[in-house]
Amino acid sequence: MPPGVRIIFTLVFAVPALIVVIRWLWPLPIPLWAKVPAALLMIGASQFHLWSRLSSGSVFAPEFPRLLVILFNWAFGVLLLLAVLQLILDVGAVLTMIARREVVRTPDWLRYAAAALAAVAGSVAVANALRVPPIKDVTVRIRGLPASFDGYRIVQLTDLHISRLFTAGWARAVVDRSNQAGADLIVVTGDFIDGSVEMRRADIAPLGQLQAPDGVYAIPGNHEYFFSYPAWMRHLAGMGFRMLPNAHTVIRRDDAGLVIAGVTDLSAPSVGEAAPDLVRALQDAPAGAPVVLLDHQPRQARTAAQRGVALQLSGHTHGGMLVGLDRFVARANAGFVSGHYELGDMTLYVSNGTGLWPGFALRLGVPSEITRITLRRR
Repeated sequence: MPPGVRIIFTLVFAVPALIVVIRWLWPLPIPLWAKVPAALLMIGASQFHLWSRLSSGSVFAPEFPRLLVILFNWAFGVLLLLAVLQLILDVGAVLTMIARREVVRTPDWLRYAAAALAAVAGSVAVANALRVPPIKDVTVRIRGLPASFDGYRIVQLTDLHISRLFTAGWARAVVDRSNQAGADLIVVTGDFIDGSVEMRRADIAPLGQLQAPDGVYAIPGNHEYFFSYPAWMRHLAGMGFRMLPNAHTVIRRDDAGLVIAGVTDLSAPSVGEAAPDLVRALQDAPAGAPVVLLDHQPRQARTAAQRGVALQLSGHTHGGMLVGLDRFVARANAGFVSGHYELGDMTLYVSNGTGLWPGFALRLGVPSEITRITLRRR
């Protein structure tokens, strides 16, 4: 991460803590000797990503005990939610002052109530992030789908982020649930990990047990490029994943075919790897066969639709993670953040993600999922 981006990253995550310190903590009638360490603790908690970088060399791989990673995420979640609640209280106070034409002070009990609500909501948000997702059923209708593929089922996993937070036990439970979903094909649309092969070897091992009649196919996400992309591609292939970086395969049923294509991630050129290339991915694909495209980020979906793709499966956005925040995440991803989008004859499906980046493991109103997609003829 460039130094300038790192500074912006640090400042952005410090903002909720600063709001809480200035607008929530400081007005409370508690001694200064208690306020100062509390303020320092809040600011320190907001800099989880700095401590992560010091622990592993990367903000994306906190190498702390799992409980500490959970506590850091909970603390930041509480700070973020309390900052929002405090701003709401401040707006309410200003409106009341305008209406009454007199100075109004927010009662201390309201501040304490806001803190209690933030603490509970933060706990729920972390618990939602850590759960093993349920199966979410999605039906996609494809024009020209051969009759032999009507009812074909694909399980999509994405954004697993195997790490100190999402460990082997969680991965094993995801594998068991996916294998029991009755899919014809399993796909993983990137962001397997946070960490190097050496860091994550044991925790990612259960994913090698994913099984489906037509195989398990995958593409890299942006996080694979943060941690030695070539090493991870070799390791994933060795685990049995059929990787599709700017490549495709054809699933056959009788005399009909279904193309499963994949592209690399948009971040690939930043580390000297091949950029996403849909033309190359579809080179020599059978004419007329419907194409299911695996693309980690949804931003290029309109281009895929123009090139005749029938279904694009993406992740990356984590669904926006929190209600309200999802609108900002959508803006950063060409308007796509979660669920179905119809783009002409193409359907884009953006999964909320199976796991979550351990640096922001919070979910409120945006549940994680293991997606079971059933293809139907249109």
